[in-house]
Amino acid sequence: MISDDKLNALRAKYAEAKGSDVFDPEFKKVVSLVFKSNGGRNLPYADAATFLGAAYRPEVQARDDFGGLDVALVGVPMDLGVTNRSGARLGPRAVRAIERIGPYNHGLKVVPRAACDVADIGDVPLRSRYSLESCIEDIAGFYTRLQKAGVRPLSVGGDHSISYPILKGLGCERPVGLIHIDAHCDTGGEYDGSKFNHGGPFRLAVLDGVLDPTRTIQVGIRGPAEFLWEFSQESGMTVLHIEDVMRLGVEGVIRKAREVVGDGPTYISFDVDSLDPAYAPGTGTPEAGGLTPREAQAILRGFAGIDVVGGDVVEVAPQYDPTTNTALFGAQMLFEIFSVMVLGPSFKRRG
Repeated sequence: MISDDKLNALRAKYAEAKGSDVFDPEFKKVVSLVFKSNGGRNLPYADAATFLGAAYRPEVQARDDFGGLDVALVGVPMDLGVTNRSGARLGPRAVRAIERIGPYNHGLKVVPRAACDVADIGDVPLRSRYSLESCIEDIAGFYTRLQKAGVRPLSVGGDHSISYPILKGLGCERPVGLIHIDAHCDTGGEYDGSKFNHGGPFRLAVLDGVLDPTRTIQVGIRGPAEFLWEFSQESGMTVLHIEDVMRLGVEGVIRKAREVVGDGPTYISFDVDSLDPAYAPGTGTPEAGGLTPREAQAILRGFAGIDVVGGDVVEVAPQYDPTTNTALFGAQMLFEIFSVMVLGPSFKRRG
């Protein structure tokens, strides 16, 4: 039974306290993001929707330094590279509409929005809605500008073909490593007359010298397209099929990934079809027998301390998901990547 002294101390501290009166220093950072100066909370369903509730600053795209941001949240609404069901062009809009993700990551005990200057800077400007080739060029040019400005991007696609031009921009000065969570290796070749497709971005990135295959690990691979992925093995990538994930467990996957990527600059690419379609049906190429959201969160959180220079969440196609769960999980995984990014060794955190 609680003692009178303890009860009196609690009454003295909390009886007249408002919801915004918290005392833990880390929790106070959350209060500054969630509560207004008058003690009221921002409505999660009001105003224009942005990624993770970040400020909307599309005007910084016109500046060479992107407004001095540390992290840019970027939409890439392009799905001209799909081989199955289209619709991932609507992924950024769907993920922006998700409410109440963060700002506190209790698993990692970090408030990423309070640790840096971050904003949703809108979508990559694309010259054509019809030309896949010009879209690839536009995306590569945009991310090259971000890299030269020292801004770390977190992106929402779009189909997985967007990861190739993103890596082309981020790896223009030195190849990066990769943690790739997906049902598919996406290291295939030219299909149906186009080498730019969501089944081959990582082959192209290796051949362009912007992705180091020996520092690449692919997690959760399964499905009938195994015969297309021999480039992964040939180039020296580490491939963990879903059976390997089950055998190793979450902690074993984390250990193996950290061993592969080491302490060099690393990109994280998360395809929502890595999740079992029971949880994330809203995607173009669903594969049965995938990860649970809890496993995916735990794996991503295990990468805290890796030098994450960018990341993406791709293949959210909301029209196939009447529950909006796929967009919800996409937003949550974006938040997890954001959280581990600010905990990286070369990230200059505020506060």
